[in-house]
Parts: sequence; C-alpha cells; structure tokens
Amino acid sequence: MEENSLQRLSLEERQKQFKPGSIRRIKLHNFLTYADVECFPGPRLNVVIGPNGTGKSTILCAICLGLGGQPDLLGRADDARTFIMNEKDIAMIEIELAPFPNSTTHIIKRTIDRNKGSTGKKSRGIAASTFEINGKVVKLDQVKKLVSETYRIAIDNLCTFLPQDRVGSFSGIDSKELLKQTEMSVSASGHLWETHQKLMQLEEEMQNSHFDLETARAELNRLEQEVKRLEREKTLMEEREECVEKLQLYEKKMLWVCFEEKRLAALDMKEQRKQVKDRLKVAQQGMAPLMEEIGRLEHEYDRGKHQRVALMKDIDQYRRMHHDSLSKAEKHLDALDGISNELSAVDSMKRNAENAVRAREEKVQEILSILKNYPSEEEIGEKVKEVQEELRGLKHEMNLAKREVINQQNTLKEAKSDYEHKLRRFNNMKDDKARRNEKIFASDQDLKNAFEWVNSNRKLFRRPVHGPIVCEVVTNDFDASNYLEQHVKNTVLKSFVVECREDMNLLYREIRQKRGWRINIQVVNQGTLEPVRRMYSEGKMNTLKKDHGILGYLDELFEASPAVLQALRNTSNVQSVLVGGARTKMTDGLLAYLSQRENEGGKQAFCIFVKDAKKTYKHTATVSRYNSESISISVDEIRPARMLSPGVPQEEKSQAERDLKVAEDEYQKMNPRVAEAQRSFERIQQEAQQLSLKFKDAKQGKADYQQHKERLEIAKRKVTEAKKEASKDNKAEKKRLIRQIRDHTSRYIAELDKASTSYNDYLDASVRQAGVSMSEDGLITKKQQLQDQLEIMQQQTVHLEREYNRLNNSFTLVRQQVLELKRQADSCAPIGTDDNPTPLRAKLDEITADKTELEDLIYEAKEKIGRIINNPAIIRNYEELKEKFDDQKQRLEDLADTNGGKSLELKNLKEPYLAALTNIVDKVNALFEVYMQELGCAGQVTLHRGPNSTSEGEQRDNFKEWGIQIKVLFRSESTLQVLSARVHSGGERSVSTIMYLMAMQELMVSPFRCVDEINQGLDERNERLVFRRIVQNSTREPRNENDPSSHCGQYFLITPKLLPNLTDMENEGVTVHCIFNGPRNFNHFSDWNVDFLLSMRKRCIEDANDGGIPAKKTKIEEKKDDE
Repeated sequence: MEENSLQRLSLEERQKQFKPGSIRRIKLHNFLTYADVECFPGPRLNVVIGPNGTGKSTILCAICLGLGGQPDLLGRADDARTFIMNEKDIAMIEIELAPFPNSTTHIIKRTIDRNKGSTGKKSRGIAASTFEINGKVVKLDQVKKLVSETYRIAIDNLCTFLPQDRVGSFSGIDSKELLKQTEMSVSASGHLWETHQKLMQLEEEMQNSHFDLETARAELNRLEQEVKRLEREKTLMEEREECVEKLQLYEKKMLWVCFEEKRLAALDMKEQRKQVKDRLKVAQQGMAPLMEEIGRLEHEYDRGKHQRVALMKDIDQYRRMHHDSLSKAEKHLDALDGISNELSAVDSMKRNAENAVRAREEKVQEILSILKNYPSEEEIGEKVKEVQEELRGLKHEMNLAKREVINQQNTLKEAKSDYEHKLRRFNNMKDDKARRNEKIFASDQDLKNAFEWVNSNRKLFRRPVHGPIVCEVVTNDFDASNYLEQHVKNTVLKSFVVECREDMNLLYREIRQKRGWRINIQVVNQGTLEPVRRMYSEGKMNTLKKDHGILGYLDELFEASPAVLQALRNTSNVQSVLVGGARTKMTDGLLAYLSQRENEGGKQAFCIFVKDAKKTYKHTATVSRYNSESISISVDEIRPARMLSPGVPQEEKSQAERDLKVAEDEYQKMNPRVAEAQRSFERIQQEAQQLSLKFKDAKQGKADYQQHKERLEIAKRKVTEAKKEASKDNKAEKKRLIRQIRDHTSRYIAELDKASTSYNDYLDASVRQAGVSMSEDGLITKKQQLQDQLEIMQQQTVHLEREYNRLNNSFTLVRQQVLELKRQADSCAPIGTDDNPTPLRAKLDEITADKTELEDLIYEAKEKIGRIINNPAIIRNYEELKEKFDDQKQRLEDLADTNGGKSLELKNLKEPYLAALTNIVDKVNALFEVYMQELGCAGQVTLHRGPNSTSEGEQRDNFKEWGIQIKVLFRSESTLQVLSARVHSGGERSVSTIMYLMAMQELMVSPFRCVDEINQGLDERNERLVFRRIVQNSTREPRNENDPSSHCGQYFLITPKLLPNLTDMENEGVTVHCIFNGPRNFNHFSDWNVDFLLSMRKRCIEDANDGGIPAKKTKIEEKKDDE
C-alpha cells in the first residue's frame, strides 16, 4: 500500500492534520487475507481500491474489530476467530489513533487466539480476544470507553460506519431507526439521542401516570362505596352480638332448668326400683317347695324307667326266639312240600319223555317239508356268484364315473378360484385412490406415519383434519393431474389442512416436535370456501373459450373438499391459472389479450397450460418492476405427473379386464360339464343300488337255506336224546325221597314246641312292662302339674327381674345424666353456692324457670341471629378498608402532583430538543436538496412526527413514533417518495444513501467515517458526480485556520474500481491505497517505495533524452524482470 498526493508534507505537518481519534496507522498479522501488512491512512479522504477478493473490506473489518467492535456489526460472522487466516492460530490487529493536542498517543492492539474461548455452536469467541492499550493488557470495556467516550468513535452507527455487508441495510431501516442513528452521529456525547429517550420515557410515564390516576380515582370511589356498605353491616353485626349475649344467658339458664328436671326424674325412678326389688324377693321365696317336690318325683320316675328298659330287653329276646323257631318250622314244612312234589313227578317223567319224542319227530318232518321248497344248494351258490360278478363290474364303472365327477369339480373350482382372484385384482385396480396413496406413502415414510397417526387420533381434534392434499384431490383426467402437479409445489401437495389454530398447534406438537416427522400444515379457518375472484370477467372468459379453445381455470379440473380447495387457492392461486384445449395456440394476439388488464391500463401477469400434438407446456408471464408495460414470458415443458398419476396404468387395467373376461367364460363353460358328469354318476349309482338289493336277496336266500339245514340237524339230535330219557328206571329215586319226608317231619314238630315256650315268656314280660309304664304316666302327670305352677312363678320372677334391671339401668343412666348436666351447668354457667353466689346467678334468677317459655326465648334469639349473616371480620375489615381509603386518597393527591411535575419536565426538555433537532434536519435537508439537484434529481429530508394522541385533554407528541424520512424523485413523471427497497432500485438507493451521508458530513462528531462499495450499481454519470461530492465534502478547508485538524474528519471509501479520468483525484486531501495481494506480489510491503520508483523513472527519462542509452537496472527492476 502507498499514499499518493500531489504535494508532500513534512511528518510534523501531516500529523497536525489528523483530527483527534482518526486513524494514523493500521497493522495486521495473519488477519483474513493478510499475513503481514501495515498501512498509514491520510487525515482526510482515503480511497481504498483493488480487485475483488484482494482484501479491501478486510481493512474495514480490522478497524471495527480493532476498536472493540463485535463481528455481528460487520454482518459477516458471529465469531471473531473466523477472521484468523487459514491454517494460522493467532491473528493481530494494531491501530494507532491520533491524539488530542499535548496528549498521549493511544495504540490499541487486539490479539485473537483460535485455541481460546468456548467452541459451542452459539459461541462468539469473546474470550478468544486479548486487548492492549499502549502495551498494557486491558478489558474490552476499557477499550470501548476510550473509543466511544474519549474519541467519540461510533462504529456501531450506520451513519458513520457502513461496511459492505450492511450497505443494503441502511436504505431498509425505518424512519425511527434512521432518526436514532442520526441523533447518535451528530451529538457530541449522544445527548440528543439521550434527550429523545428521556422524552419517550417521560411521555410513557405520563401516559401510565394518567392511567394510574384514573385507576386511583376509580379505586377511591370503589373504596368509598365499600366503606359505606361495611358501615351498614357493622351496625347489624353489633345487633347480632347483643342477641348472641342474650342467647348465651338463655342457654346457660336452660342448663340449670334441665338439670333440675332430670334430678327430680332420677328420684322418682329410684323409688320405683325399690318397690320392684321387694316384690322380686317375695316371688323367689315361694318357688323353693315346688322345686323340692319336682326333684322327688323325678327320682321315682328314673327308677321306674330303669325297670321298664330291662323288661323291654327281655321282651325283644323272647320275640326273637319265637320268630326263629317258627322260621325253622316253616323251612322244614317247605322241604316236605318239595319232596312230595318230586315224588309225584317221578311217575309223570316217563310219560313226559315219550310225549317229547313224538313232538320232536313232528318238528323234523316240518323242517324237511320246508327244505323241499328251496332249489338245490349248487343252484343257490351259482346265482349268488353271478349277481356278485355283475355288481363288481358295475361298481368299477361307478368309480370311473365318480372320478370323472371329482375331476370336473376340481377343474370348476380352479376356474372359479382363478376368476375370483382376477376379479379381486381388477377391483383393487379400480380403487385408484388407494393404489395412488400406496405409491405416495412408499416414497415418504414420514408422510405415511403422519397420515396413519391422524386417522387413529381424529377424536383429539376439534374440527376435521384433511390431508395430505395429494391424497384428497381427484382430477378429471391425466392431463389435469400433470397440470396440477406441475403448478403446485410438492411441499404444498404433501401438506395437511386444519380448520382452526388449536388443531394446528396440536398437530405440530404431536407430529413435528414429539415424533420428529417432517410435515407441513396449513390453516383454513372453519374450513369454509371463500368467494373466488377470477382474473378475467365472464365476457372475456367466454371469448377465450369460443375463439381460442380455453377450457377454463385449473381449479375447475379437479375435485376436493372446501378446506383443501381453499388451501390450494391460498398457496398456489389455482383459481387464476388457465388451461387450454386442443384448439389453443399461443399466438402473439392471445398473449396480448391475456396480459391486457380490463378497465384499467397496464399489463398483468398470467399463467396458462397449453398442449400440442406431442408435448404440454406451461406459459408464465411476469410484469417488469421498472416498466409496467413490459412483460416477459417463460415456457416450461410439463413432465408426466408422479404423485397425482393414476395408481395403476390404464394398459394394465385393460389387460386385467381382458383376463377377467377369459376366466369368466371358462368358468361358465365348466358348469354344464360338471352337471353332465354328475347326472351320469347318479344314473350308474342308481343301477348299482338296484343290483345291490338283488345281490342282498340272493345272499339272504342262501343264508336261510343253511339255517334250515342246521335246524334239521338239531331237531334230529333232540329226538335221539328224548328216546334215551324215556328208557330210564325210577324205583331207587322213590325210596330216597320217602326217607327225606320222615326226617323233615320230626324236625318240624320239635321247632313248633320251642316256639310255644318262647311265646308264653313273651306274654308274661309284656304284662309286667305295662304295669311299670302305667306308674310312669302317673308320675309324669303329677310332675307336669307342679312344673306348670313353677313356670308361672318363674315367669313372674323373670318379669320382675327385667323390670328391676330396666329401672336400675335407667336410674344409672339418669344419674349419670344428672351428674353430666350438673358438670356442664357448673362449667358453663357457674352460679356458686347459696352462701357465696356468683354475679351470673342474679342474672339467671331474672330469667323465667319455665322450660317452655325459655325454649321460646331461645328460638326467638336464634331466629334473629340467623337473619343476620355472621361475619366476625366485618369490624376489622371496616377499619382496614377505612385505612386503605385514607391511603388511596393521599396517593391520588401524590399522583396528581407527580404528573404535573413530569409534564413540566417534558416541556422543558422538548423545547431545546425540538429546536436542535429541527435545526439539524433543516441543515441536512438543505444540503440534501442541493446534492440531489446536482444529479438531476430531487430529494427532501423531513422530520416525521407520527400521529399525535390525546389523553386527559392534553395533546401528546408521541415521541416514540418520530423519525426521519428521506424522500427522493428520480423521474419527472412521478412524485417524491420515501426511500424504500421495495420501490427504488439498488443504484437509486446507493445515490440517496451517500448523498444523505454527505449532507450530514459537517454535523457528525465521529473523527472518521467508513463506507464500503457504496458506488456499486451507479451509472457512469452518477458515479462521477457522487465521487466529486465525496471529495469536495471530505477535503474542505478547516473551520479554524490556526487548527489544521478542525475539519469534518477522516473518510474511508472502499471501492473495487474507479472510473478513468476522474478530475477530483488530484486533490491533495485524497489518499489512494491500492491493494495488491496475491502470489506475484512483493515479498514485503516495505519493498513498495514510491519515491525510489519515481526517481528511477526520472533517471530513465533523462538517460533516454541524453542518448537513448538505458540506465542500469536496479535490484528491484531485475527482480521484477525475473518474475
């Protein structure tokens, strides 16, 4: 770097021209693009020029950071460590400031260490910096104090320090912020801005004070009403307390009345208990003789009972002996009967055997006659065998028919299964929406998860939830799908639509925050479809349809719910997009017709889809920001839809439909075949059943024949046995039976004798038992009579005992009650003794002792107390509220005094502030108008006070809405407009910004100002005029001829280029710094010596004039030639 000027000053003279606080030297080490560099700015205008990327803006970055500024002021980064050169760990900035006369020169040094400070995402690297002032380590606050308070440098003010990345921000700030920046830059210690802040604070406090005053008055009125209300309640409470005192006396009197009543009842009950006790004693003495007689009778009864039991045992024994003897006699008699019958049967057995022989022979003849009716056994076997062979052949034929039926049925089942499978497949294909959803969800898992969660939790939402939109839209045809998907963004198609803000918050919280699924949400209030306003009138649209084949608007080519349709209109303007038909051709006439506004001048933007024979295109027209009559057309080719395309291609649907038809025909053909095979099988089955019956009959005939043969053999065998039985001898059997008859007869007679003896003993024992039983009956009757008498006396005794116990318990309870009533009375209403009565006794004696009258008095007192709500805190609340009322009254008076004081203070501050601010704005406006006129434009700077407000009948200035407005005019046909990025171009804003800064130049108190690339975007004429204005304002003569530093201050202009032949560059106050940075640069900045180069150039010219012999090259020239 080097400083160029037409005239050279001595070092001492040069130092005097620096305004205190301006920069005399900048030294950098490992800072961004600079490994080592040191530059010496001039005291006035410093133009830093160089190619892009060489490090011009780095000079401003170093000034900002070196003077204690933070990286965010530069708009580049948040961490100071990002300014360290790559692959280096430590960077250094050293800035030397011009001192005040006869003061110490301050050199500020900032060292940034990459390895220091925190390393988190939000770290700003503050701890990575170390500051020094004149070699002494200091804190950042000390540096800021020295910079801002001592030298009044404001690097955080855009009016004095405008880096490259914040140039666009200046024209974008609002009027209030511009006023703030202006006030801070033109007041010596920021007093103008501080006064403005104080005015805003006082105005706000006065507004709050007015509000507090009204609130205090309302509160005072409220407290006054409350005090009056509590006074009435306090009177009622005093009446209630008087009633409560009387009620307490009545209740105490009632205690003594109840005690006396209960005591008399206890004495009466004690007398009744004594009488019942005497009667009980007499009754107990009369029961003793009866109980002794009953005991004697019970003893006699027990003795007779033992005799009766013994006789009963003897009677049972004799009865058993009699019964056993008779049983044995009967057995012998039965044996005699049996033997007699056997003896009689011996004579008839021979006759029976002969009769049996004759009968069995007749049976044989009968069976022989039956067998004669059957064919021969050989014939029967042949017939059975013949039928069996025929049946076997028919069964084989039936099995073949059955297998054929089964095969046909299996074929039918396969055809039916194939038909049903293809039918289900075809039906699934017809559900195009489901297939399309599957395809969409397959490519976006988050969208699928969110869709399933919404379907499962719809009851959580207040109103219906729609979406995603791509699943809710049904297009009319494939072209509509292409148009809609091309026009609407994927993020919109995949978004969900809710009908209220609460549902949006719930869906966002559950889907995005808790589950992390990425979705978009749109809100359509209440899900209602708003009235649509079309781009073209009905008449113009009819013309487009008739003459140009326009089909209509895009939102007419699909169906969707009102909420979804409104969401698409809000985000994608589908109600304004046209769709052309087969006749639509994008001619110049159609383009002009579409872009022409109706009923007003100018052009309008539009969008239309047009389809030719091969492809489909989207034509989009936009209107120029600078010329409302100029439009530009962009044409985009439409690709086939992916998400909105049908779920199944039409060719696949058609093929599936053809396959279904073939399967259905095959299934219909198989039904007759199966029916024919079934009928054939049933015919053969019926023939087999008839033949089976025939075989069964033949087999049964053969079995009957065999059965009759077996019966014949049995009958012949029985005839032989009967003949053998008839020939037997029976004389010995008769003798044996006679001997048995004699033996059983003698035993029968002996048993009868035993039975007679035991029966006589039984009768004798029964007579004696009857006598004993009669004696027992007499004893029982007499005992029962005595027990009846005793029971009567016992009942009387029990009754007396119960009566005595009842009276005793009642007396005990009453006595306890008397004692308890006495204790309660003594405790609650002590009256003392007759000798020593209490004061209460005299009060109670004045009250009636009649219980009924006393109860009436208590009832009346309670009723009166009940009518008055008990609130013991009324009196305390009344006193507290009265105290609050007095305090509030005093507070209201204090607020009124305070408000008056603040109003006076605001008035005293406002007058000088408004005078100073108006003076500044007028000066800036005057210069700004002149500067803009030099450019052929117009400009104005005004103080915008904002709307005034009225409070308590007083006019409020509303200081917080005050601001400075920059109004400019660049075209004669327009009017003055407020400078805005929305209205003006980048060049217009740059010109306005630099002219405003130039108008403020003489008013600013900062010792230096910096502007980075402010001339970018200017045309050549304006750039020359702007540069001339910068030079003129920055190089004016000092205000004080004896003080060379009494000028407007140092100025840094950073620019990548300058126009050639600038006429103001020769001004001695201009210092040009050329940035040379790159691989072919000097090894060290000290190698750049302008004086040496000029002297070398001068010698070369002299040598050339002398003889044309070039002078000897210096080392520097040789080095450059080598390079």
